[in-house]
Amino acid sequence: MIAEGDLVAVHSHTVNVPGERGQAVVDLFRVRGGRIVEHWDAVQDVPEHSANDNTMF
Repeated sequence: MIAEGDLVAVHSHTVNVPGERGQAVVDLFRVRGGRIVEHWDAVQDVPEHSANDNTMF
């Protein structure tokens, strides 16, 4: 998690079923007055094999 000014970014690994690879999730928030006023996200399944040495986590 990282925050700067009114923007917050969260990168997480979610696993809904034990033993599965799960998903990589990025959530972006814009906050005003202590409340979330905008939210964006990107979700991608974690692949079985990476195309390069830079894994998602």
